[in-house]
Amino acid sequence: MKPCNQCGKCCIAYSDGGLSTTTQEVEWWALFRPEIASYVHQGKIWCDPETGEQLSRCPWLQAEVGSVPLKFGCTIYHDRPEDCRHYPIDLAQMSKDECEMLEPRDLLHPNRAQQRLDDLMADSRPSSRG
Repeated sequence: MKPCNQCGKCCIAYSDGGLSTTTQEVEWWALFRPEIASYVHQGKIWCDPETGEQLSRCPWLQAEVGSVPLKFGCTIYHDRPEDCRHYPIDLAQMSKDECEMLEPRDLLHPNRAQQRLDDLMADSRPSSRG
């Protein structure tokens, strides 16, 4: 498994209504990061603050100027929703999303690859293994 190369595929794929948030996150944002909370509408995240309509892309996803290949960064990385912190959960999700971290050998040795993924994500989310 390769390290994340910041291709942005996951952020782009899930930012148009594919993410959820908790009441606690929204309350925290309202208190400490109102600019983030302004993009929450009726419990849905990444909505236009003016109209309440779902945005087609995360407002916090930013392309790095001059990067070749194109790289993306999250401008609220440390305060991002748990859904973002927990991604990717498993190899099936990564495969479906065409995650560029996956290598062909990962699919040949899925248990080993899942262990590697869990190790990489240990600071962001709970292990996927029971």
